[in-house]
Amino acid sequence: MTEMTNTQIANRGGATVGHLTDLSAVEAASVLYLRMWGEGAKGIRQIQRDFTAILGGPDGQMAFLAFDSLCQNCANYGRRPLMRHQLKCNCLGADENCFANLIGAAGEGAREDAAMMAALIVRPDLAFALADLAQQVALTFQRLIHAAPLAAPIKTTLH
Repeated sequence: MTEMTNTQIANRGGATVGHLTDLSAVEAASVLYLRMWGEGAKGIRQIQRDFTAILGGPDGQMAFLAFDSLCQNCANYGRRPLMRHQLKCNCLGADENCFANLIGAAGEGAREDAAMMAALIVRPDLAFALADLAQQVALTFQRLIHAAPLAAPIKTTLH
């Protein structure tokens, strides 16, 4: 049996497992904002603007910090880098699906399920802390969706 290379493993993380339209609104928002966050400083500034415009200054800033912390923890303590599709891609990658399910489960109060998803992304000793952070993020996305429903699903596919 041969060992898999890092490239083969990363490709699995980017493998298409569905479409954004398969997800709940909270889960789809988590994927879209993860993609935006992964674009760097410009995307991160846009997230901060979105959160503060919709939730107000102090609440928006706290929501942004929670989301940024979640993404930073995934990046800093991840088993490997999370693979993302491009922002306007309607496909859903395996890693994106795991991230979305982490936030979705946490938002539903399923802490153990969220921790299990988190353990697929980061070291097991950080799983419950990441699940707790994901719950804060899920509540943020619920508030964002109620305040400004997402537009029609993105139909453009770019890889």
